[in-house]
Amino acid sequence: MPAERQPGLDHDHYDWSPISSRPTRDLPGGARLAVSVMVVLEYLEWQPPEGAITGRELPGGLGVQLPFPDYAKHTHREYGHRVGIFRLLDLLERNGIPPLVAIDAMTVQRYPWLANHVHERGCELVGHGISLSRMISSRMSEDEERAYITESLDTVAGVTGERPAGWFGVEYNQSPRTPALLAAAGVRYVCDWVNDEQPYPMHVPSGELWSVPLLLTADDAHALADRRVPIDRYCRSLVESAEVMAAEGGRHLFVVLRPWLSGQPFRARQLAEAFRSIMAMDGVVACRPGDLL
Repeated sequence: MPAERQPGLDHDHYDWSPISSRPTRDLPGGARLAVSVMVVLEYLEWQPPEGAITGRELPGGLGVQLPFPDYAKHTHREYGHRVGIFRLLDLLERNGIPPLVAIDAMTVQRYPWLANHVHERGCELVGHGISLSRMISSRMSEDEERAYITESLDTVAGVTGERPAGWFGVEYNQSPRTPALLAAAGVRYVCDWVNDEQPYPMHVPSGELWSVPLLLTADDAHALADRRVPIDRYCRSLVESAEVMAAEGGRHLFVVLRPWLSGQPFRARQLAEAFRSIMAMDGVVACRPGDLL
């Protein structure tokens, strides 16, 4: 925090910009609402290396802390890589929504078939760090953080041939250096700032970086696991959000789904119905952030 309070933000990553002061944004095809969905493939390590930072007690399994090894939590998470991912991709494709897939380096290394599968299905790949158990932190040196970002992006590119243009931090986390390091690494957009319903430019010393904000309440882990919102209410909230945002115009509804959670069979049908309702609205177009920018 600054030593002396002053008007404006406490950082210089981007400008303060109230949405009421902006002109209505042009969306693809003259739409009033753009919809994006990001599916997250993240690897939960049995034993993270010493010094690795995990931000909280991660949801999954039986919902209680069990002695090591917690097979319930780890295999619950693995369900997403074995079953849930295919169910989610199928239901999004049936509703005309081209998905993004945020994928970390350890998922790519341990599941190369899966990494190539999502790439071959035309999913836009997004860098997602090393593993769920290792997040970026201000405890890192600049060189350590730069190496972390490089390893994440290079690992995805080395297996799939596609270097991610976007970034979604583990648990949304960054250090004060992260935007500049991402831009220097060639990343075009970042999804970690949840403060808007439109993309906006960030201030970086070199390159170009945009923030493409997620709707935090549309993050399934935040809603279904952390806040324990029932799946029917969560799906209604997605539809209601789309209705309000489309009426206002020029907005971007950005949803995040995790295959181990939303890929469960009892949730998938209601999610499919919600997306079908959203895509049937007038003035709604599905697109990926790369296309939106």
